[in-house]
Amino acid sequence: MASTAATLSFFTSLPVPSRKPQPTLPNSPFPRKLVCLPTPPIAAAKNPVNYGVASLVGAGMVLTVIEPAFAVNLPLVGELSEPANALSLPTWAVHVSSVVEWVTAMALVWQYGEKSGLETWKGLSWGMVPLLGGALCACTWHFFYNAESLEVLVALQAALTVIGNATMAIAAFRIFRESEERAKDF
Repeated sequence: MASTAATLSFFTSLPVPSRKPQPTLPNSPFPRKLVCLPTPPIAAAKNPVNYGVASLVGAGMVLTVIEPAFAVNLPLVGELSEPANALSLPTWAVHVSSVVEWVTAMALVWQYGEKSGLETWKGLSWGMVPLLGGALCACTWHFFYNAESLEVLVALQAALTVIGNATMAIAAFRIFRESEERAKDF
């Protein structure tokens, strides 16, 4: 029998043991050995961020190479016409992945605040909300090809960015003040 060899996942350094094949099927008229494939890496269930980051980076690299050739080589999409100010597919990938990363960061900060018992970290998560609103304004404006009728979204994005920077600074100061108070207690 082969010894159990630890395989390393491509995205993490956690060892994932492979399964040992079962000897035979019980009560079977045709005794044969079961073939078991190695267990797929389950480290992603423990840390899904590893696969997410690798997927986003890989998708960005693939789209950067394929997208220009994709639009030129396919005659079926020749009928589709977009304005000259339309965002390319890689640019959309960056916009969408940035929003997803921001929402993920907000969730992680909130979880840290809950698990550590430090409520001021939840305030940081709330302070991130206006900046998310600004990002959604930008994506909405680009989705409609930077329409002049939606230029109010540009002003709204700017306002939400200023407000978000202020709320993040206030939240960071509150975290600093709480850490100073906790340091005095020790």
